Amino acid sequence: MPTSTAGGLSPGLYIVATPIGNLADLSPRAADILARADVLAVEDSRVTAKLLRHIGAKRPMMPYHDHNADQVRPGLIERLGTQAIALVSDAGTPLISDPGFKLVRDARAAGHAVTTIPGPCAAIAALTLAGLPTDRFLFMGFLPAKQGARAATIAEVAAVRTTLIFYESGPRLHAALTALAEGLGDRDAAVTREISKAYEEAVCAPLSMLAERYAETTPKGEIVIVIAPPGAAPPPDEEDVETLLRDALSRLPASKAAAEVSRVTGVPRPELYAKAMTMKGDAE
Repeated sequence: MPTSTAGGLSPGLYIVATPIGNLADLSPRAADILARADVLAVEDSRVTAKLLRHIGAKRPMMPYHDHNADQVRPGLIERLGTQAIALVSDAGTPLISDPGFKLVRDARAAGHAVTTIPGPCAAIAALTLAGLPTDRFLFMGFLPAKQGARAATIAEVAAVRTTLIFYESGPRLHAALTALAEGLGDRDAAVTREISKAYEEAVCAPLSMLAERYAETTPKGEIVIVIAPPGAAPPPDEEDVETLLRDALSRLPASKAAAEVSRVTGVPRPELYAKAMTMKGDAE
């Protein structure tokens, strides 16, 4: 087996992040990999062709997207033993709301090298523009299109105490913002679009105001919604805490019961452990 390909790269899969707007955001290392890879696995060859023209390169391309991945993947895996294959999405970092994780999984399972060439990611870029807490965040991708499924997805994360990030399209933005305001409450949020382009925009306001703003306007470009964590919750009722702890003690040792109730109520675990030990003593 050769130790390098015709372009001088070692055989394997190269995950290449590409610009989400300004083509100048392509890193020198990413440009070098794209120019030397044996083949590029791409979402849309027309989009990637523009990027190749920008760096003055011509490389063979083959489509790899949600609709053909299962058919194309075995052939790609077979070629990785002797070829350098670069995986790119239309914009940003592959695998982030784009096809690719199964390719990475199968490549590793087959013993092939997998290398990442990091770079632009719309979710992270939007987070830096929003002015909302960044210490913890949850990326949720695209909300479901159907109203019921969308509401259920929002309900799943309503109590999660972290900044939330969603991708959305212009035509669905108003409905998404309305559903988010209904399901999460009127939290601070930001709608960002055209990131790194000439008309980059970050509109920051409560969710209800954002829903109203985009009720009659369908913005262009890829959109990221960033939403603040829920406000501080009121302290849990002491009787409720004792009820939860008593139930947990009927199933678990004191230490595990304290940990379980702490996760649910936010009450410090040592405090709950001491209370649990008192309860056990009283019961005995």
